[in-house]
Amino acid sequence: MSASPTQPLAAGPDLLELPAGGCLQGRVRVQGDKSISHRALLFGAIAEGETLIEGLLPAEDPLSTAACLRAMGVEVGPIVAGQPVRVQGVGLDGLQEPETVLDCGNSGTTMRLMLGLLVGRAGRHFVLSGDGSLRRRPMARVALPLAKMGAQIHGRQGGNLAPLAVQGQALVGATIRTPVASAQVKSALLLAALTAEGPTTVIEPAHSRDHSERMLRAFGADLELMAADGTEVRVRPGAVLRGQSVVVPGDISSAAFWLVAAAITPGSELTIENVGLNPSRTGILDVLAAMGARVSLENSRDVAGEPVGDLVVRHGPLRAFTIGEALIPRLVDEIPVLAVAACCAEGVSRITGAAELRVKETDRLAVMARQLQALGAAIEEHPDGLTITGPTRLRGADTDSETDHRVAMSLAVAALVADGPTRLGRPEAAAVSYPDFWQDLARLRH
Repeated sequence: MSASPTQPLAAGPDLLELPAGGCLQGRVRVQGDKSISHRALLFGAIAEGETLIEGLLPAEDPLSTAACLRAMGVEVGPIVAGQPVRVQGVGLDGLQEPETVLDCGNSGTTMRLMLGLLVGRAGRHFVLSGDGSLRRRPMARVALPLAKMGAQIHGRQGGNLAPLAVQGQALVGATIRTPVASAQVKSALLLAALTAEGPTTVIEPAHSRDHSERMLRAFGADLELMAADGTEVRVRPGAVLRGQSVVVPGDISSAAFWLVAAAITPGSELTIENVGLNPSRTGILDVLAAMGARVSLENSRDVAGEPVGDLVVRHGPLRAFTIGEALIPRLVDEIPVLAVAACCAEGVSRITGAAELRVKETDRLAVMARQLQALGAAIEEHPDGLTITGPTRLRGADTDSETDHRVAMSLAVAALVADGPTRLGRPEAAAVSYPDFWQDLARLRH
């Protein structure tokens, strides 16, 4: 017999049973944006004076960034949900050589941005590593552009895989065209540019998320947008960064799970409060609008340079979508849960230009195809994307997060509309970006 919709989630140490049925009702406030949390810690560390961060995400990835900064002599206060975090900046050249390896955990953002932060620390030596997943993820996409500025980064496979050794150098500004639109690559270059000799210009093939540009300017960096579409950014060194008060908005990538869950689950209506609505991140809202989803914006406002609002989403019929390469930078993290939405939409949904997903915490294209097929989805995997035919009645089955936080939460959304209970292996992966996800799910299900 399946569990009733209101029965609490049954959990074992590595297995979670997700009962079938029910709907989602109420209000939820997702935790702070992960991308902005990382940057607030990093920029506060190299500023003069104190930075006070409200709403910082107390999840594993930002904790890894904080631990690395502490290892280099930066005072970072306790990171506790609901409490502001104080960072005592050491200035642009104040980072100390650590006594041990900098452990980036499972956080690609930590490692890639740390590379940009450290390569210009002349005369100092750093070694960065992480868990097994992170040591398999490509770092040459950052190391090679940084080398054009004089950076010296060594690692496995020619500097592509961690552990990575950084020998700090005096850097020279350069004009660098990045082969992919990546906020992590761009941010690493902008961080390196702060201490280089002469200006640095970063040119991207498409506009990636721009949290670094917005926040660096707020901290006092001499940063200029050179193209109206945001694809060309120039930094001139010499400006002093000064500590700021930063308010971190809710993470739209975390809100995405609730947006899709309420849109596909009959009888659902959710209000998701305090969501960051930076235009470089709102691709999922464009896709949901194209699908006919019932999503509305309330209480629109501006907080510390970032647009914020409350999103109200109600269940309704959905039609298939098409996502191409141009849109991927604005919703790359939301592809797994949009694949779930496609299973409930009328028609054939197509995702292309998303090969980037193969080098995330897992190969997300392969993993989502494999796990959704276990639930009965009509999904085909391609080298750079997925084709999904809907609507399909999903059926409860044994599934596995494969240690990926976005996969874990996407499968939880799929389980809401499956026939019969679903068992999810390794649900604890969700804590990487959303430590309270399972509690929020239990509270919102009715």
